Amino acid sequence: MFCDGCGGAVQPGQGFCPKCGKQIVGPVTVMQPVPNRVQSHVHLLGILWLAMSALNAVGGLILLILGNVFFPHLREMPGGVPPDVPVGFLSALMTTLGIIVLAKAACGFITGWGLMQREPWARVVALVLAFISLFNIPFGTAIGVYTMWVLLPGQSQQEYDALVGARAA
Repeated sequence: MFCDGCGGAVQPGQGFCPKCGKQIVGPVTVMQPVPNRVQSHVHLLGILWLAMSALNAVGGLILLILGNVFFPHLREMPGGVPPDVPVGFLSALMTTLGIIVLAKAACGFITGWGLMQREPWARVVALVLAFISLFNIPFGTAIGVYTMWVLLPGQSQQEYDALVGARAA
């Protein structure tokens, strides 16, 4: 409970505020802090980004293995492949896609860590990755929409900045 004059803490049953001396009259309302939307969702959002990035890392590693181990030796396998199959192109394509997916996974790991640590830059990076993830159906779309729902509204900037300030204090 708090004094309506100075905001000081008042114990139940006290007749006067110990801070300013104002008489407590009538029922004293109990004021509890109301958690904002960003505060209640940002930790879960960080965990989801870490989990999604782990899945992306596994996919990127599979693409790299395909591009560097499987496709270069495709012609040597029994039965082989027709000579018109562009094995070199497929190998380069899989390797490039693997590197891109691993880079996205690394950005997701950094974003998840930043959100959980309430870093000032994490909100913007999470929103950028959310827009990119919308094309990664179905899980990327879900986490992208959830990220935008939590962090995109105008008031979310002030709420996230307050969380960052509270962490720094």
